[in-house]
Amino acid sequence: MARMRVQFKGGGSITIQLRPEPTPTIEALLTAAPFSSIANTWGDEIYFKAPFHAELETDARAEMEIGDVAFWPDGDAIAIFFGRTPASVNDKPRAYSPCNLIGTLEGDISALKRVKSGSGLEVAHAR
Repeated sequence: MARMRVQFKGGGSITIQLRPEPTPTIEALLTAAPFSSIANTWGDEIYFKAPFHAELETDARAEMEIGDVAFWPDGDAIAIFFGRTPASVNDKPRAYSPCNLIGTLEGDISALKRVKSGSGLEVAHAR
């Protein structure tokens, strides 16, 4: 299964295990990588602009699980969910609007709490 790595300029990185079934969004991500972007935060969510667009897929959803990584078609952004967001109605993360699930985080995600809006980042294929 394919994996992606997000390296934050201020330190720390995460690995994303992509969904095993190919989707148009995952194909677009794999083709676009590597790329640079800038982190934004929204509660316990980090999102950043991606250099591609993908349409909303049939299994898109707003309710997420901690550790989910999704593509937000309304903003052409990748969203990393690691806790409650301002749209949450319970302890689960909730996206602003439906997103295409692209994968899940591997390993320790505690470093995500230290990422600040405006931090640079690099997205690349993981080895």
